Amino acid sequence: MSNNSNEQERLRRLRERQLADRDPLVKEREFQRRSVAKERKAAARRYTLRDAWSEIPHIIKGPLYGFLLGLGVCLVLPALWQSPWALPCGAGLAALFIGMGALLGRAVDSREDIKDNLR
Repeated sequence: MSNNSNEQERLRRLRERQLADRDPLVKEREFQRRSVAKERKAAARRYTLRDAWSEIPHIIKGPLYGFLLGLGVCLVLPALWQSPWALPCGAGLAALFIGMGALLGRAVDSREDIKDNLR
């Protein structure tokens, strides 16, 4: 008798599993559950300076890095090279670094745009 009840129990579980697999709302409910969990996690997370800096495009950050590097060169070069041309050369290098930073920043942004469009 227990063999018959085991078989009925197995068939009942099999039928419930088949019905659950055919339920079209199972995946939708799972997606909604995950998205609500992500929203709660995002809302609980604080917005930091690092998050703000990571959202700035590289086309802005690149020239800023170039400007800072050029400013350092403008400050250090006259101390190392005693010449009236030291400051103008430092300013020229600063402009060159800003331009290179803009080009590199645009290249990085373009690469990220391509990656996003391929997904």
